[in-house]
Amino acid sequence: MNILVTLNASYLGPLTTMLTSLFLNNPDERFTIWLMHSSIDDASLERLGAYVARHGSRLEIIRVDGDAFEDAPVLMHYTKEMYYRLLAHRFLPAGVDRILYLDPDILVLNPVRPLYETDLDGWLYAACYHDKFSVKEINRIRLMPYDIDYYYNSGVLLMNIGLHREQIREDLIYQFVEKNRSRLVMPDQDILNALYSKKIKPLDETLYNYDARFYLYYKLKTNGQCDMDYVINRTVILHFCGKKKPWSRSYSGKFHALYKHYERLTRLALAAAEPPRESAPERAPAAARLSVAPD
Repeated sequence: MNILVTLNASYLGPLTTMLTSLFLNNPDERFTIWLMHSSIDDASLERLGAYVARHGSRLEIIRVDGDAFEDAPVLMHYTKEMYYRLLAHRFLPAGVDRILYLDPDILVLNPVRPLYETDLDGWLYAACYHDKFSVKEINRIRLMPYDIDYYYNSGVLLMNIGLHREQIREDLIYQFVEKNRSRLVMPDQDILNALYSKKIKPLDETLYNYDARFYLYYKLKTNGQCDMDYVINRTVILHFCGKKKPWSRSYSGKFHALYKHYERLTRLALAAAEPPRESAPERAPAAARLSVAPD
């Protein structure tokens, strides 16, 4: 299975935790992790590649040169990296026709193969929208006159790369950004929805993009069915959406302990792979160290 991640060095820690959860809960699978970046140092990538290899999978690096998006407009604190997942088909080899994009602020709790094998015939993507009226309406109004029925979250995207090569035009994306730059809040997600929402196959968010902030909402909405047992035993993707992240010491969300558990497993696995340190030679007893002056 092909997994796509796009990030900079500051997210390598969360990425490694996400990969730990992916490997542990899919023990019989072998993954190719495609990492798109522009600035991560070689030593860090080598360590990550070794970690991935120890779990029977492979890390493939796609380094994006600075001039790759030379004509791309940028917005405020958003860099050209916001285009990576939207235009990944430009960089992936011809043999890759399907890939699952995952944000690093995710835990994979159950097997991903049912998601990965979702029928994408005629669809550019399969993704989830968070079914809250306020989210849908605010974003629908904000992106008018673009006709969107749902506002999809871009943190988990099953991508039909073969169709992307045929239908996604880089110049139209850049034109959209230039025309709407003053009202884009989450640019890559806004682009995805405004231009392609009609070509996104909707998925069940409680299975494939469970927003960790909304435990009580999901539970009430499903008359108690979507409880903690449901999340642990059925939810595939637990997504820590929003600004508050579970690797922060100040985080206090419902699933903080679960995240810290996988974070600890990651630390232990990394520590176990480190070569043992050579112990310092034992010092001789003090008496033996005394030199005898010549007569």
